Amino acid sequence: MRFVLFYSGVLSFNYFTDQITQELKNRNHDVFILDLRNPSEENNHSYPKLEQFLKETVDAVICFDGFGLKNDLFIQLWDEKNILAVNILMDHPLRFHPTMNKHPKKYIQFCCDRNHVEYVRKYFAEEVAHVAFLPHAGTRMPQKNKISFSRRKYDILFSGSYVRPEIKLSEIEQNFPEGTTMNLFYKVMADYLIRNSAVTVEQAALDVIAQMDMQVTEQQLKSIFRCAEPIDWLIRMYQRGRVVQAIAEAGFEIWLLGNGWEDHPSIGRSNVHRLDDFIPYEQTLAYMGDAKINRNVMPWFKSGTHDRIFNILLQHSLPLTDSSSWLNENYDRRGRISRLRSGSFGTATGHCAEFAGG
Repeated sequence: MRFVLFYSGVLSFNYFTDQITQELKNRNHDVFILDLRNPSEENNHSYPKLEQFLKETVDAVICFDGFGLKNDLFIQLWDEKNILAVNILMDHPLRFHPTMNKHPKKYIQFCCDRNHVEYVRKYFAEEVAHVAFLPHAGTRMPQKNKISFSRRKYDILFSGSYVRPEIKLSEIEQNFPEGTTMNLFYKVMADYLIRNSAVTVEQAALDVIAQMDMQVTEQQLKSIFRCAEPIDWLIRMYQRGRVVQAIAEAGFEIWLLGNGWEDHPSIGRSNVHRLDDFIPYEQTLAYMGDAKINRNVMPWFKSGTHDRIFNILLQHSLPLTDSSSWLNENYDRRGRISRLRSGSFGTATGHCAEFAGG
């Protein structure tokens, strides 16, 4: 088979693209990567090179969060070539309503949480005919790079950025001024999620609609979900900050890898240490492999996964994480696979093969 993938401005996605590309090539498939950052440059990832690659049949394009599918030029191109478009979402689909409403005719969407799959099936059944669950993947550390547990530098490491929750709340006020019904709605919704951590973002919106006795059409409901993106960010940042603060106040040594932590209230403590503000995604794996415990905070995925968990395990470290129903079903408390029967890449390629010919 022959595939097109993409580089974008999201460095983690570029790393995932490289990993998928290598695996496809290992399986004797042909792959071209289009660099969306510099597509007109004369390099191996340019438009002219893509045109050459498209002279032969291409079976599928694979992208993350719609990069490579988001504009009319690509939609028209993939439709003209009768190419299957595979869109792997790394976040809640409420962020991707425009892509779900308008995409190539041959389209399959993967979500990293089973609740997200149900969200798409419930609210976008006509627009997205094929949607499936796909767990995240991880990268195995070479055995030669393994550091013995006793010699690791970091007691507890957290890899990820931080934004003060009130900044995300201010984004709501930019869209819905103080005193309006929707401004109150999203503030109530944020408070509701803080008090009910087991509830999904979409369920919180439905519950608050009922509490406020609001009468909304299905289209208005979709708009409410779509405009809840700052609340989705707010609640994950709130939880992320709260976890770090609890570890710091308990006196444990914790290292923070990522930007924004200068704004966290615990940053002045002697047991809270800053590492680099920003490093390429693949370099975070070495930090994980030099930590005894890696802390993960799920991005409000209640029935899904996160790549941090698998990367931590594959760097021979201990993941300390909140859970999800999917993790509980497939892993025991020691991080061992309990019921997972097939690799995620094999599952994805199976779906691609099924729909590429359909």
